[in-house]
Amino acid sequence: MNILSNYQKIFNDINLTKKKVTIIAVSKTFNINQIMPLIHFGHKDYGENKVQETLDKWKPNLLNENKIKLHMLGRLQSNKVNEAVKIFSYIHSLDSEKLALKLSYAEKTINKNLSYFIQVNIASESQKSGIALNQVDDFINFCLNDLRLNVIGLMCLPPINVDPVPFFKKLTLIGTRNNLNNFSMGMSQDYLQAINLGATYVRIGSGIFGTRN
Repeated sequence: MNILSNYQKIFNDINLTKKKVTIIAVSKTFNINQIMPLIHFGHKDYGENKVQETLDKWKPNLLNENKIKLHMLGRLQSNKVNEAVKIFSYIHSLDSEKLALKLSYAEKTINKNLSYFIQVNIASESQKSGIALNQVDDFINFCLNDLRLNVIGLMCLPPINVDPVPFFKKLTLIGTRNNLNNFSMGMSQDYLQAINLGATYVRIGSGIFGTRN
């Protein structure tokens, strides 16, 4: 199967759910020639993990001509914030007050508003970034009301090799009580489960592009 038939299958599966979902094609580590068939097909939303790789790969004319929206999915280092704000439309990994303050300042500097997902450490895993469960409500309030960031939803990365359903449910509960109704959750192996539990953005890499090098 090639990239377009992979994509079409996922698109059709999501269509059958009758839900409004944005597919983020996770293009990290793939070069622009590998991604071009999907761009020509008309897909607009792409996910990257590293600011420098994104800047090297996605040139302004390519983004503008194809109305492409880039999503930062990986951990954003504070020294990369200014560059990230220029090239990304969405940040899915807002995970600290320090980062929120820097993003707020960078937005004002270039007069650009991004859309944000707050990353929640949904299983309290020490090796993962994300806001702790007992701090999420306060952090959402800080970002929305103190900094006036355009926080549209929550993101999580459930533990690998366990049933993701309880973690998807937990994320949607947190969002609902904070009046947030967008959820960035679900990947190639579990996107339909995530959609059935409220995902509005799914992050699909290998399901579209195949195995990474």
